[in-house]
Amino acid sequence: MAKKAYPLRINEDVLAAMQRWADDELRSLNAQIEYVLRDALVKNGRVKLVQKVITEVEDKEQ
Repeated sequence: MAKKAYPLRINEDVLAAMQRWADDELRSLNAQIEYVLRDALVKNGRVKLVQKVITEVEDKEQ
């Protein structure tokens, strides 16, 4: 998935609250903002939730 940079103007208090939330969830601020936006889009039926799960199996005997 390609990501596009986008300058965001946001209220200082909202940004500080998002940073605290990101810290609690062990995410970067950017990842937290993206998570919240994606969750809102799914809840409002704007996008479908698609989760890609990749599992790699390692052969430890080699």
